[in-house]
Amino acid sequence: MLDEATFRALYAEHTPALHLLALRMTGNRSDADDAVQETWIRAARRPEPLRAAASPRGWLCGILINCCREQRRGAAGFSPPNDAGGLKPAAPLDTRMDLETAVRALPDGFRQVVVLHDIEGHTHEEIAQLLGIEGSTSRSQLARARERLRRNLEGYRD
Repeated sequence: MLDEATFRALYAEHTPALHLLALRMTGNRSDADDAVQETWIRAARRPEPLRAAASPRGWLCGILINCCREQRRGAAGFSPPNDAGGLKPAAPLDTRMDLETAVRALPDGFRQVVVLHDIEGHTHEEIAQLLGIEGSTSRSQLARARERLRRNLEGYRD
C-alpha cells in the first residue's frame, strides 16, 4: 500500500500529462476530467503495480486509455464516427484551425493513434498493446489519420 504522501506526489507529478493525454484522446475537457479521475481511482484500488512499475506514467497511461475507450463505448447516443473519408463541411474562410483542433476532429481510432504515436512518441508495437490492435492496424490508421489531417488543414492556410 502506498502512503498518502507518496500517492499525492505521484498524483501531482503525473496528473498534468495524464490530463493532456485524456483531452487529446477524448476531445473535450469534461470527458478528460472524468477519465483522469477514474484512472486515479483505479490506481488507488491497486497501488502495488504502481509502486512496482518501472514506468509509473506508462502504467497510468494504460489505465487512462482503457478509461477513455470504456467512456466512449458507454456514451449515451453514441454514433460511430465517419471513417469513410468524408470531411465535415468547410468552416468560414476567416476561421483558423490549429493542429489541436484538427486532431480533436479526427474519428476516435485515428485520433488515438496520432496522439499516441506523433504526440506521445509511442511505437506502433506499444500502441498495438495499449489499444488491443495489431501493429499493422496502428500503421495504417496513422497514415489515414495524417492524410485526413492534411486535407482538413489545407482549407485553413493563409
